[in-house]
Amino acid sequence: MKRTLLPGRPYPLGATVSSKGTNFAIFSEGATRVDLCFFDAAGKQTDCVTLRERTAYVWHGLVRDIKAGQFYGYRIDGPWEPERGHRFNPNKLLVDPYAEALTGQVDWKKPIFAHDVASGDDLKMDTQDSADGVPKCVVVDSEFDWGDDHPPETPLADSVIYEMHVKGFSIRNPRIPEKLRGTYAGLACEPGIDYLKKLGVTAVELLPIHHFIDEGPLVDRGLVDYWGYNTLGYFAPMARYSSCGDTGGQVNEFKQMVKALHAAGIEVILDVVYNHTCEGNQFGPTLCWKGVCNTTYYRVNEENPRYYVDYTGTGNTLNVRNPQVLKMLMDSLRYWVTEMHVDGFRFDLAATLARELHDVSRLSSFFDTIHQDPTLADVKLIAEPWDVGEGGYQVGQFPVLWAEWNGKYRDTVRRFWKGDGGQLSDLGNRLTGSSDLYQYDGRKPYASINFVTAHDGFTLCDLVSYNQKHNEANGEGNKDGSDSNDSWNMGAEGPTDDEGINLLRERQTRNFMTTLMLSQGVPMLSGGDEIARSQRGNNNCYCQDNELTWHDWNLDEPRKRVRDFTSQLIHFRLKHPNLHRRKFFQDREIRRKGEDLIIKDVAWFNTDGNQVSDEVWNTEWNRSVAVLLNGQTLQVTDEDGNPVIDDSFFLVVNAAEGGVVYMLPASPSGKPWCQVIDTENIDNPFARMEVEEKIIVGGRALKLFSDGSMSAN
Repeated sequence: MKRTLLPGRPYPLGATVSSKGTNFAIFSEGATRVDLCFFDAAGKQTDCVTLRERTAYVWHGLVRDIKAGQFYGYRIDGPWEPERGHRFNPNKLLVDPYAEALTGQVDWKKPIFAHDVASGDDLKMDTQDSADGVPKCVVVDSEFDWGDDHPPETPLADSVIYEMHVKGFSIRNPRIPEKLRGTYAGLACEPGIDYLKKLGVTAVELLPIHHFIDEGPLVDRGLVDYWGYNTLGYFAPMARYSSCGDTGGQVNEFKQMVKALHAAGIEVILDVVYNHTCEGNQFGPTLCWKGVCNTTYYRVNEENPRYYVDYTGTGNTLNVRNPQVLKMLMDSLRYWVTEMHVDGFRFDLAATLARELHDVSRLSSFFDTIHQDPTLADVKLIAEPWDVGEGGYQVGQFPVLWAEWNGKYRDTVRRFWKGDGGQLSDLGNRLTGSSDLYQYDGRKPYASINFVTAHDGFTLCDLVSYNQKHNEANGEGNKDGSDSNDSWNMGAEGPTDDEGINLLRERQTRNFMTTLMLSQGVPMLSGGDEIARSQRGNNNCYCQDNELTWHDWNLDEPRKRVRDFTSQLIHFRLKHPNLHRRKFFQDREIRRKGEDLIIKDVAWFNTDGNQVSDEVWNTEWNRSVAVLLNGQTLQVTDEDGNPVIDDSFFLVVNAAEGGVVYMLPASPSGKPWCQVIDTENIDNPFARMEVEEKIIVGGRALKLFSDGSMSAN
């Protein structure tokens, strides 16, 4: 049918519905012609219009009578000069970089490559039509009744983050209606939200939900991309997780999920992948940016633009130095905040985004742009502070306003509880907010996102059950995944009937959980660790969308104990501001009124009740230490200006095989110490118990004591 095309507007980019029709706008600096193609529900092209207007390299037009639900895509012509970085090919259907919903999947058996695959020559153009193998964009109506939705606005210092996979969380949960399992709606239904509230977490951090594709080699092996770090759409929620199908309903379902979580006081943080895309290197498919304007969107080798710069290990790196690419990323972030109401972002391989030329720069345009944007002023910004390029490990190097996944915390805590020597000094820093990394550049303890495990690597159950990775199911000869896990199987590789080993593993699990929740900074719990989820020793389950990664809700008694222990632990942490301070310890001394006793805001103790000397900190043999956290020196006030005061705590950690006797120092309040947590006590680890001046901490165990000065719990 003949379409009426009006000039339209160059902004906003993407497809925007109005009473007249739909305005389409796409940026392409090198294009010589842009065709907008429409498709029916069966994927057949019904008609095509050529956009005649171009403003500042934005091709645009308003097409009358195009409504929400219409499928579309682009064909873009321009120079085919791969040796100069130009890979325009009008035979290839392209996804709109600003599409808000996508329908269909990539078919790797179709000619989705712009170059001639048969010859293997990326300089030779392929002239076959790719439309049958490329997802189609969906025109979306942005109307949604948000009602009285309000972001919880939980301060980062008071947050407990639950990193989770939308599908894996609910797909096997018998309490969730079957048709909703594995979807946004399944996460947001009453049983899912009730579980998260009882657990006590304040935010969910969702593994990538930007629309992504399954890589060809995985499909050939009968696998799929489970984690989702293979983005095709920075504005589109992944249709695979929608109970409403993929024709646009996924957008409203995602919004409904956010609304429901907010009503329960739970924030939504997205894991976002702005460092690379799904199109790979010069031999990868042409699905979107590569065909829209390759040299704009990707960093190409300046001396030989045929090839890509790869700081990500995926074949390409987004060209954030280009103003248009930076605009796309910022538009995407703003879209998810303003239209989808999310509360924060975790940036995958964030060091890549800070690379201006080659080196990582704290003064990069990416950071500058984010810092001046009022829309992003109140959202949580969390960096994965590394990439695979030279100089890419940047833990502690991000600017103010940013928090970071603290990889040093993970490594030190694992090594300490494994029993490695020489860990005390570093452990002291990690337990108290990693001041060595974050104190001297204007940041606070909550800049440190503490974690022991994450989606990438062993689960906590496997961390205490395996010495080696077992990734055979991935089909890569067990060569993928890290060989450096700092794990310990306690004497048997994998599941065992040895009761002694199983009890030790359970205790070590409690040690890790307690250390995480009692450390200053922000704890991040990997989804399923609280129910001892196992991946059978696979530490790289990026391609395992099956029972290997899904949460198993059929809990035996040991797994129930871990769940209940974790929940109690989280709620205990949240009740006590002394355990999530907003300022670093200053070693500031206070004097109790009328007495000569001087006690610091934080102090470290040996077994004899004396403070730890420098010599002890650096010994190889010492695997036990105690720390006093003074609840009278938080140095903050509440909203009414009243000083915040909390219980004081005395924490003893012992990674040695045998028990250790400690002399307890006097508490800052002068009140007696009371034991409140003992990880050696399998039946009642939170049993409150009055103690004498001398206490025993069991081998490979942890105890926490409170002076109860401000609470009875």
